[in-house]
Amino acid sequence: MLFNSLHFIYFLTVVFLLYWSFAHKYRWKILLAAGYYFYISWSMEFALVLLLLSLISYYSAIRLFSGEGKNSKFWLWLAIIANIGGLFVFKYLGFFNKGWIVPIGISYYSLQLTGYVIDVYRKKAEPETNLVRFTLFSSFFPIVLSGPVERFSNLMPQFFVMHQLTRECLISAVRIITWGFFKKMVIADRLAEFVNPVFAEPSHYSGLTLLVIAFFFVVQVYTDFSGYTDIATGVALLFGMKLSLNWCRPLLSHSLMDFWKRNNISLTSWFRDYLYFGLVGRSRSYVFWLFGIFVVFVVSGLWHGASSLFLIWGALHGLVYTLEFLISKKIRLPRKFFFFGWIYLIAFYTLAIVPFRAGCMADLIVFYKKIFSFNYNWKFTLQELITVHSFFSLLIGCGLIVFLFLKELKEEGVFGPATIRWQVVPLKPFFYVLVFVLIFVLGKFDANGFIYTHF
Repeated sequence: MLFNSLHFIYFLTVVFLLYWSFAHKYRWKILLAAGYYFYISWSMEFALVLLLLSLISYYSAIRLFSGEGKNSKFWLWLAIIANIGGLFVFKYLGFFNKGWIVPIGISYYSLQLTGYVIDVYRKKAEPETNLVRFTLFSSFFPIVLSGPVERFSNLMPQFFVMHQLTRECLISAVRIITWGFFKKMVIADRLAEFVNPVFAEPSHYSGLTLLVIAFFFVVQVYTDFSGYTDIATGVALLFGMKLSLNWCRPLLSHSLMDFWKRNNISLTSWFRDYLYFGLVGRSRSYVFWLFGIFVVFVVSGLWHGASSLFLIWGALHGLVYTLEFLISKKIRLPRKFFFFGWIYLIAFYTLAIVPFRAGCMADLIVFYKKIFSFNYNWKFTLQELITVHSFFSLLIGCGLIVFLFLKELKEEGVFGPATIRWQVVPLKPFFYVLVFVLIFVLGKFDANGFIYTHF
């Protein structure tokens, strides 16, 4: 059941009406039933895997908190091996055995459950003693497929607080959901019409065309994934739940370090808190800190899949991030140079994302070989892009990218508070009406899957 499907719209309508019709003490049970129905709509076997990992994490946390003798760490490692080991087995055996099916969403809820058990071990959270209530933490339907990766202390208490359905909350939720659908169905899916054919046959295109398409994919993957998160955030808000901030306009970053503070924040912070600090510990070695950063990026690359291409993607980010970290200790650029930093970030991220999307190593080599030949011809590139799709579609795609950046620049405060106060606020209702209309005019309604549900 995809967010951008009629099945989900019907499902959400029913759950919303049931949730607000029943008394507070029954509402969490409605969300629990909805979560497992949502997940079972993909596969009953997948739901059993989710339930099994939830049971192991629940029981391990209980035993950890009780601190039973010298064996307390056994329960920590049991939960880690079950969750991370299960993720490893499904993903990597799926790589070697093409018939192996990876449970959808396991990359997210396994990290969420692991973080919960580690927090209990570190005394940062007390375990939930009610097993049935605990299973809601890992099965909350807006986030079970692609996050955000929530912390137990943030999400779990919200299920049991008395919520009121206010007009402000409902309007805010609808705005967030509308913008999420626009980013996915209009921007991401429109750009996919150019990205998919070119990445399928890169040898048929010139270097500048490949570079433009790589940038299109930068925008596509951002609007696709952040669009998913926006929908999830808005849907959760319909039930009174506030999810963690997961995106903060990463394509406006002025460095790679800044980018990873803004991009997929819940996943990045998970790797920082549970992997990086676990590796570095209390070490005072500067070299070991840098090595830890590089390892985290490599692991995050492999988290996306058992492929040398994802390994290259992670290693590229790890290498440049550590170099930036070293340079930042010596040089601090003034704010007036941030524009040049933004150009550098977009250029690097466009080049570095190619292995993320390339179909094989041979295609990656073709991409880089042609791009770095610098044999560019704008007129020829325009002709090639038109052959991929129509000139009208290309014009719409470029216009949508400009539209996206203008909105995010406004949110960043680039236009100044005075402009925002007297011009933008009165246009807000009109803006979202326009976005809603454009979804039906320009949106793709063939229920294309979200990119990150495959990871």
